[in-house]
Amino acid sequence: MKPLSGLRILVGRAWHQSDGLSANLHDLGAQVLQIPFIEIRKPRSYKPLDTALKNTATYDWLILTSVNGVEAFWYRIQKLKITRKHFQHLKIAAIGPATCKAIENHGLKVAVVPKEYIAESVVKSLHKKVKGKRVLLARAKVARDVIPRELRVLGAHVDVVEAYETIAPKSSRTRLRAALNNPRRRPDIITFTSSSTVRNFAALAGRQNFSGIRFASIGPVTSATLCELGLPVHIEARKYTIPGLIHAIVQSKR
Repeated sequence: MKPLSGLRILVGRAWHQSDGLSANLHDLGAQVLQIPFIEIRKPRSYKPLDTALKNTATYDWLILTSVNGVEAFWYRIQKLKITRKHFQHLKIAAIGPATCKAIENHGLKVAVVPKEYIAESVVKSLHKKVKGKRVLLARAKVARDVIPRELRVLGAHVDVVEAYETIAPKSSRTRLRAALNNPRRRPDIITFTSSSTVRNFAALAGRQNFSGIRFASIGPVTSATLCELGLPVHIEARKYTIPGLIHAIVQSKR
């Protein structure tokens, strides 16, 4: 018998990112239900990002904190017809291995990947590297301010530009509530891969009875958001990655 046989698991990642997690859970025997809690959209204006990209010569560091940020960043590079040579002088920091891989797939080198894949660890890894340096941080419209705030304390000059925004898909509201209220579709486990997925889930689900459902978090920041909203954390990944989350779910059944 496969390790997750008999479990129904709800994956709430954006449609374009859910296949990897869903496929792996399915291969381990789980019945997977996909209802996105998050949708990636273009920012209302690309002007701040475009301005930064046209002035990359003035920056020393580039920080990217998600695969979505990398793809949005590269989309504008292509639109503006900027070549890789404009980034050769930059030192690049990626928040984790998935973000690092996405950057490298575009032919750029990554100088720093922190040991733990959270904002605080990014700051720690850059502790003695950014004083007096100009840093460009490209990220979602709504995000924690840990990185820019702490790097400025360390003496860096930080520009934050919006590369994309996340919203809660309206179409998921009815599907989610129907699943939660249908015994044949009600999940045993719901996965959360970011604070945004938690907040959007809470907005989409409304007031529900979650008894019997276990909440699985990708890491401590996501878990903190669950707790902040009065939601439980039954499973937390020790390594803050999709494989780490899957491993934690498998271990929780043993």
